[in-house]
Amino acid sequence: MTTIAPPFGRALCAMITPFDEAGALDLDGAQALAGHLVAAGCDGLVLSGTTGESPTTTDAEKSALVSAVREAVGARVPVVAGVGTFDTRHTVELALAAEEAGADGVLVVSPYYSRPPQDALEAHFREIADACGLPVMLYDIPGRTGTRIEPETMIRLAEHPRIVAVKDCSYDLLGTQKVLNRTELAYYAGCDEHILALHAVGAAGYVSTVANVVPDRLRAILDTFEAGDTPVSARLQQRATPLIEAMMSAGLPGTVTAKALLNALGLPAGPVRAPLRPADRGTADALLAEYERLVAA
Repeated sequence: MTTIAPPFGRALCAMITPFDEAGALDLDGAQALAGHLVAAGCDGLVLSGTTGESPTTTDAEKSALVSAVREAVGARVPVVAGVGTFDTRHTVELALAAEEAGADGVLVVSPYYSRPPQDALEAHFREIADACGLPVMLYDIPGRTGTRIEPETMIRLAEHPRIVAVKDCSYDLLGTQKVLNRTELAYYAGCDEHILALHAVGAAGYVSTVANVVPDRLRAILDTFEAGDTPVSARLQQRATPLIEAMMSAGLPGTVTAKALLNALGLPAGPVRAPLRPADRGTADALLAEYERLVAA
C-alpha cells in the first residue's frame, strides 16, 4: 500500500488559541505562535479544534483567528479551521465563514451529545461538504462525541469529492486499515502515541496537540521513517512517550497541559477558558521536567 499524498501537509499542529490575561482572544499571540510553529517544522496548522478551545470561542473569534493566522503564515502552510458543532446548520455557517476568512480546509467533528445514527451522520457531513467549497477533514473521536464514524460510513463519505481526509482518534487500527484499503482518504493520526503506527500502515501524517511544544521532535518521527530508518523512527516515538502521556493521558485535557508548557516556555498561550481550569504548579513543573528530558535526549 502506498501512502496517500497529504492534502494539508504531513506534520500538523492542533494549535492552541492564545488568550490575554483577561481571557480575550490574543491575535498578536496567535500570529507569533503560528510563525514559531511553522519555523519549527509544522507544515500545517489546525485552528479551533478541541485543543483550540472551540466550544468556548465565538463565531467571530473563530473567523478572526483564521484571518490572523492566514496573514501570519501566508501561503507557506495550509490552515485548516475547525468548524464542527452539534448543529448542522451552524456548522455550515462556520464552514462558509472559515472559507471567507482564508482557510484552506475545514475540520468537521461528529455532532456531539445528540449521537445521530449513521445515516444521519452521513447526511450531516455531506450537507457541509456540499455547502462549502473547501476540502473537508472528518474528525472521528467517539470518546468525546459519543458517536463513531463507522468504517462503512467513512467509505461511503469518501465518494464525495470534497471529503478528502480524516483525523483519526478512533483507537481502531483494524477499522482504519479497512478504510485506507478501500478509499483514497488521507488519514492523520489524532492521537500522538499513534503517529508512527498509523504512518506505517499508510496514514498521511498527524494532527498533534503535543506539536505545540515539540514540533521538531514529532516531525522527526515521520522524516526518519520515510528515510527508511524504522528503528530510529521507533526510538523517537518511544522517547516522546513520557511527554505524550503527561500531556494527554494524565487526567487533564491537552489544551490545559499545552498551555501550561507554552506559558512556562515564554510562548503565547495565556489562560484557558472556563469550564477548563489551569494546571496547578506541581503539574506544570512535572510537565516542564518531561519536556526538558525529551529535548535533552
